[in-house]
Order: sequence, then structure tokens, then C-alpha cells
Amino acid sequence: MRIDYPQLRTSIMEWSRALGFQQCGISNAPLAADEAHLLNWLAAGRHGEMAYMQRHGTRRTRPQELRPGTLSVISVRMDYLAPDVVGMQSTLDDPTLGYVSRYALGRDYHKLMRARLQKLADRIAEHIGPFGFRAFTDSAPVMEKALARNAGLGWIGKHSNLIHTQNGSWFFLGELYTDLPLPADDAETGNFCGTCTRCIDICPTQAIVAPYEVDARRCISYLTIELEGAIPQALRPLIGNRIYGCDDCQMVCPWNKFAKLSAEPDFRARHALDASPLTDLFAWTEPEFLQRTEGSAIRRIGYERWLRNIAVALGNAPYSDAIMQALHERVAYPSALVHEHVIWALAQHAIRRESESAQSD
Repeated sequence: MRIDYPQLRTSIMEWSRALGFQQCGISNAPLAADEAHLLNWLAAGRHGEMAYMQRHGTRRTRPQELRPGTLSVISVRMDYLAPDVVGMQSTLDDPTLGYVSRYALGRDYHKLMRARLQKLADRIAEHIGPFGFRAFTDSAPVMEKALARNAGLGWIGKHSNLIHTQNGSWFFLGELYTDLPLPADDAETGNFCGTCTRCIDICPTQAIVAPYEVDARRCISYLTIELEGAIPQALRPLIGNRIYGCDDCQMVCPWNKFAKLSAEPDFRARHALDASPLTDLFAWTEPEFLQRTEGSAIRRIGYERWLRNIAVALGNAPYSDAIMQALHERVAYPSALVHEHVIWALAQHAIRRESESAQSD
């Protein structure tokens, strides 16, 4: 069977939209410059405890090494900002509430995106017959933002996220590595951040150490999600009430005034996680945590780190009898990690109370 690849490319764009992807593009350009940037980042130790970043070597930047025979990469994006969630800033402004990154409020996007990508591959196979492919959604060593940029889906901003001039940055990315010689889209070669440094200036922990350079060891998303051990004490007060991830750099990006709300019901907030009292979340038992995070990206951190993160937020919250009671009830929790963070939180309240008392004398 002779395949009309230009026509197939047109069909792929149509099928992707029908499957709920807001944009689709195709790339086959090498990632040499991105590989150099990655290797420099790793050499500087900015990946922290994410040893897998180093372990995967060049498979991340050379698609043919990850999936032999890859000729073209189909990149897709899907908007995820739900229309009915409590305002981000209002939640951050109330230190008694827990802030969860907007991407994690609903169903785990990994599962939804992978299923849609599989359906896209099935449509292609129905049209041309069997072909080689592999689907990814942040699920393997893939340079997804660089691939998406090369496929014309946007440019990489100073905060290291992909930005689209007409759609902002509140979207997920996914890929199909294929052995099809598809015509490639034009890469996005522009950079429209200009002199803006809002993302750098707003970062609570100053993790964006320079334009396009993020030190994961200081990033709140890393500290609350990737880091398995204790959160460095110097950074705990800067985390505020962010208990899973951080969105500050995207919140202040001027391009997100063009962001579109998602129509996906699976991305709507579950269990009031867009604005729940910290004391309520801290009171969840482990079975409750497992039940309420079923199908959620949050489950990957486990119950212990969930309590660790909330203990830090409670230590940063204003004093109240309810908060003190919640912390005291967890002092004896059988986890050295949780215990250490609860003791720190109690100490923060003691220090502040002592300071307030001294000022009133």
C-alpha cells in the first residue's frame, strides 16, 4: 500500500482535534542544543535527587535511542485549567487553606492523555495498516517541551514551560514516537518573553536562577512532589500553603491571559482540593487518602509525604487552637519524616508566639 504522507499528516491533525487535543504538530529535528542544555543542568546538580534524569542519558534527547526506528514525533497539547475551581490567588492568600497545583485537581492526566494517544495511533493504523509507535505522556525520558517547540506548539519561556501566543501555558503535552516519515511542521523559532521577568521575580524560593534555568532543588514542585526525604528547613517558610506543586510562575505570565478553559470533565476539581482547610486535609486517614486520590496524580507522593507537606503549611499558617490541636495529634505518628516536620511546625508557632509576646510587653 502506497501511503500519501502529506494527506496522512492532514488527517492526523483532524483526528487529534476530534479526540480532544487542542493542537497537534509533527517534528523530526535533532535536539543537539537541548541536549547540551540538559547535560549542563545535570552537571550542575540541579536535578537534585532525580537520579533517573542522569540515568537515562541521551535517550531523553535522541528519540531513536528510546524507540529504535523513530522517524517522526507527533506532539499534542491538551488544555487543563478547569472553569469552576476556586481562584488560585484567593487560595494562596488564605494561609489556612491548602494549595494544590491546578494540574492535579482532577483525574491523573497521564492516564487520560495516554488513552487518547493510543486512540490516535489506532486511527492511523486503521487508515494505513500496522506501524511502529510508542505513546508518552511525561512517562519516559522524553524531551517533551523541546519536541513540542520543534513541532510548532509554542516556545520555551524563562520559567522553562512551553508557552503558546494564543493559548498561554496551562496545558499538558503528549507524544507519539512513530516510524512514519511524516512531513514536519515549522519549529517555533521566536521567543516572546522579551524583557519580562515576572516568573523569575515571583518564584517563592527563587528557583529560577536565571532565564531558562531552573534549579529543581529549590523548586516547590520538586520539594513537595519529587523529594522523598525532609524538606530543607531554610525553604520551608517560603513554601507557604502550597502542599502539592506550585503555579506561581504561570499565574503571573502575561501570555496566560489568552489561556483557554478546559471542557474536559475529568480535569474538574475533586474532593474540594482547590480550597480545602489544611486541618481537614491533615486529618485524612491513610485509607481516606488512598480513596480520595484514586485516579489522581497526587497519589504518587504517598500518604507520608502528603502529611509532611501539610505539616509544613500548618507551620506557616497563623496560630489557632484548631491548627495546634491538629499538629499535636500527629506528633506521635509512626513516621520519622512526618514527626520531624510536625515538630518543626510546632516550633514555628512557639517562636512566633514568643516574638508576639515580647513585642506586646
